[in-house]
Amino acid sequence: MFKEQIRPAILLFIILSVITGVIYPLFVTGTAQTFFHKQSNGSLIYRDGKPIGSALIGQSFSDPGYFWGRPSATSPVPFNAAASSGSNLGSSNTALLDAVKTRIKLLKDADPDNKNPIPVDLVTSSASGLDPHISLAAAYYQIPRVAHARRSSKELVKKIMDQHTSGRFFGIIGEPVVNVVELNLALDQQTSCLAGRQAN
Repeated sequence: MFKEQIRPAILLFIILSVITGVIYPLFVTGTAQTFFHKQSNGSLIYRDGKPIGSALIGQSFSDPGYFWGRPSATSPVPFNAAASSGSNLGSSNTALLDAVKTRIKLLKDADPDNKNPIPVDLVTSSASGLDPHISLAAAYYQIPRVAHARRSSKELVKKIMDQHTSGRFFGIIGEPVVNVVELNLALDQQTSCLAGRQAN
């Protein structure tokens, strides 16, 4: 009786193991590599044939000739993909307020003639700490500084920015955003940068 029950159980275990442990993973991997090759490999960005980052993960930019992304609260370094996290600080937390004041000062020191309100996403980190995107307002705010540092026209910088702006999902969900990493790489290809710093 026991042998009659254990034999089909073992056989079923082997069959399901082959289906779910071999066939299904191979099918999913093959489909992803065929139809979504770039995305399934991390949406990597290449320069001169070498990977220098991902379109899904932000990088730190501090020179005036580059657009700056959202602050990152990951540790031990910003935009650490192995430690995705936000600051988890409440709006009344003095540590958060002090950090925001410091970031505001950095933005104003880099562009003292800019009297426009500073968009909130330039002084607060995202929940993941990895967001490569900024809002259109944050991008527009930085155009004068970037154009001046590159001795370029605001119109040209805006044109390049528009080329790296993603619209609403399905045209109705969310807000348009700008990928900072891709934008800065495009700026390096089309304009000169006096600051001389490139993406990490």
